[in-house]
Amino acid sequence: MSQKFNVVVERDSEGYFVASVPGLPGCHTQAKSVDELMNRIREAIELCL
Repeated sequence: MSQKFNVVVERDSEGYFVASVPGLPGCHTQAKSVDELMNRIREAIELCL
């Protein structure tokens, strides 16, 4: 059974992409590319669950 979460993606002033999951407090990560960011946020969600 897979779960779906909303992910908010922003770009900071230094050019990093930052992702957070509003439904999981404290679940966030950052990366230089969107592809890397998506891999990292999936891993962060798994760790938060």
